[in-house]
Amino acid sequence: MKTSASLLTAAALVASLTGCGAEESDGTTTITLANIWDTKHPMSQAIEDVFVEEVEERSDGALEVKTFHGGTLGTENELWDSVRNGSLDIAVVGSGMNQAYPKMLISDWPFLYRDLEHAQTVWTDSPVAEDLADDFHDQFSSTYVLGWGPNSARVFSSSRPLESVEDFEGQRFRMPGNPIHLGIAEELGANPQVIPFGELFTALETGVVDGQDNGMVTLIGEALYEVQDYVYETNHITAVLPLVTNAHFLDELPADQQEIVRSAAAKTAEQAWSGYVGGIDEEREFLEENGVTVTRPSEAERQQMIDELEPLYQDLYAEHEWAEDLVADIDAVE
Repeated sequence: MKTSASLLTAAALVASLTGCGAEESDGTTTITLANIWDTKHPMSQAIEDVFVEEVEERSDGALEVKTFHGGTLGTENELWDSVRNGSLDIAVVGSGMNQAYPKMLISDWPFLYRDLEHAQTVWTDSPVAEDLADDFHDQFSSTYVLGWGPNSARVFSSSRPLESVEDFEGQRFRMPGNPIHLGIAEELGANPQVIPFGELFTALETGVVDGQDNGMVTLIGEALYEVQDYVYETNHITAVLPLVTNAHFLDELPADQQEIVRSAAAKTAEQAWSGYVGGIDEEREFLEENGVTVTRPSEAERQQMIDELEPLYQDLYAEHEWAEDLVADIDAVE
């Protein structure tokens, strides 16, 4: 939890960036980009390796990118607000805008994709990504979505045996506090509990809960594997991270620089997906080398989970009139 001093520091940093994107005295335009993920996250790595390099090189130094990772400039909600009001040029945001833009809840729907490669294609090379970006701008005219990067595919872990669908029965899982995640655990026979992420390690270590769901990258990065013995590699949710820019900032750039920024952002998303999907085997191997039993569900087990979640799907279809058509469009992506 941030101290009052650190919160004030973050606020001061954001305030100091008001009006960013303006031309400096030497003719260089500075682009400020922020996100809450650490520098090891595939999205952060792609921003540094692709976006920064491409924007600065292709513009011959006319554009300079300053990046702030790890929540330096605030929470997801704060970054989202900063991009909308123009005090920040570009941000990587996620669930922080789901309440404002309910269609992004689709990112939390379980078993939406055939596999991770399908998810990658949906969000980097399909009409679905383009249509949602256009719809997003219609809803929030002060912003554009430049690309859709990966968060991670969520898996279940536990200190108790978790090697089949039947093993969910009666286990206590920490789940994020939203109806979709809670419904997944309940329909699979588990007992969901809402615990702040910052308290998760202690809750697992002391046995308050048996397990949790997050990406394997989080299991490793947060050292949760030290207090978990089993991973069931369900990949039940593959969340996305939109790369959002302030529309006024982008529209004020010369046309050639706008194209540079848009092109670099698209390549950044592609690289982030490739880096994430390509690193899954290494994450699995790391967990196994550290004593964690990793089980990959069979197709029959995957279908069993989908069948058990049918009541949840029907509730979501009833609640969101756009959902059934959007799910069908995603399923149609080859």
